[in-house]
Amino acid sequence: MEDIDLHHIFELGLILVMIAAGITAIAKKFKQPYPIALVIVGALIGLLNIPILEPLKEFITEGEVFNFVIITLFLPALLGEAALKLPFSQLNANKEPVLALAFGGTFLSFLIIGFSAYYFFDFPIPAAFVFGALMSATDPVSVLSIFKSVGVKKRLAVVIEGESLFNDGLAVVLFNISAFYLLTYIDAGWAGLGSGLWEFIRVVSLGVIIGGSLGYAFSILTKYFDDYPLEIIFSIILFYGSFLLAESVHASGVIAVVIAALIFGNYGGKIGMSPTTKLNINSFWDVAALLANSLVFLMVGLEITRIDLMEKWPLIFAAIPIVLIARSIAVYTSLSLISNFPHKWKHILNWGGLKGSLSVALVLSLPRDFPAREDVLILGFSVVLFSLVVQGLTIKPLISLLGVKAKEGEHQEFQELLSQVHRYETAISEIHRVKQKLYITDTVSEEVMDMYKKRIDMIKAQLNDLYEKHPELKENQLLTLKKHALYAEYDAIMKLEKEEIISSTLAERQYDAITDAIVNNEEK
Repeated sequence: MEDIDLHHIFELGLILVMIAAGITAIAKKFKQPYPIALVIVGALIGLLNIPILEPLKEFITEGEVFNFVIITLFLPALLGEAALKLPFSQLNANKEPVLALAFGGTFLSFLIIGFSAYYFFDFPIPAAFVFGALMSATDPVSVLSIFKSVGVKKRLAVVIEGESLFNDGLAVVLFNISAFYLLTYIDAGWAGLGSGLWEFIRVVSLGVIIGGSLGYAFSILTKYFDDYPLEIIFSIILFYGSFLLAESVHASGVIAVVIAALIFGNYGGKIGMSPTTKLNINSFWDVAALLANSLVFLMVGLEITRIDLMEKWPLIFAAIPIVLIARSIAVYTSLSLISNFPHKWKHILNWGGLKGSLSVALVLSLPRDFPAREDVLILGFSVVLFSLVVQGLTIKPLISLLGVKAKEGEHQEFQELLSQVHRYETAISEIHRVKQKLYITDTVSEEVMDMYKKRIDMIKAQLNDLYEKHPELKENQLLTLKKHALYAEYDAIMKLEKEEIISSTLAERQYDAITDAIVNNEEK
């Protein structure tokens, strides 16, 4: 009987993957943010009565299943993938806005929404501040996937990533304290305040210690292996192991994963990973993150349709502006003391503070007898739906309107000239191939090739003019060229070592020198 159930679960999972992959592919083809498409289609599937999909809906919308899949199965992978690729040098350069938003902004938003829910909605104190914690989390799953699909300037992208990675760790800690300990702390007065503060520090710091220790240990481990399939397995064990170990001692699993992945990707990548390993680990987690993201958003759409919103419209219409106002106050206040932070970017950060799967999964994890659970559930789902659909669909036009989009729109002429050169050089290569295959004479082929060569010469002259006007274009091309040249050097040493032309000791020294050069080149 158990075998049949497992087989049935696998079939349902495969159907879910197929639907998610199809929607994601269509959204990417039309260059639209795929998370929004998945939520909308998931909601439509939930609302419509499609007999073949009913077993799937019943399975996915079980609270325990949804909570397990989002928090235990996908969250460590998604956090790990994002933190793994975040250069520590760039995060460190932007630490002030990241810390101000992730800690000051989150805590301020938590207090504003919590007190508002208590006074305006007459929620019990635990329910009010649970709602505040849920709505203070800028869900990394939602934020990162949408911002990656629309593209923003590099520094802004780092701040967005940094906030979303650390902010939700803080929000989860506040959620747990509000749901299970808040009344006890309030009853104890000032001593309770001290206990609450200590619990907060303990949970966060223990998460940092566990993540840091495991990240460092696994980074050292990579020095003894140059085998990317094995090192990919190491990364899987690290992400899930740090999360589960931290959770088992009641620390922050989210913070543990983020710290572990940051150390593994930066320190481990520098001391123990060959360029080939880095590329393959990044490619593996790209695939894993895309699959996880696609399933998460489709499941959120399915889950939202289970809630009956009809009787709570006054509460819903009040909750959405409260959450938006709290986010605005949190962003503009926390960044007010940060110098050299463009005002336009604050608008993007404010409107881009999306809520998503993490909020839904957390609210579903509340005990059935939790006071005002249904009200918190309804308001939480409503704000998430508004956030993903309304804010998610309008963030791309806002980015374009404020002019903070990366690459696209910047140096458009340069991109057009590069594409034309590539077209014409490919055409010349094809002429050579066809000429040899069909024995076309020089007289015929040279006439066509001369036409293409003249076009290329004209474009090269225009490119040289652009290099003088915009030196950063030349600098970017130099960095790209150096990167490819260094990878070629690495492959050349690998071939010499395999042919036993040079010793392994010499090869190791050469590998280290080339890896250092690659890392330095990427950090420029």
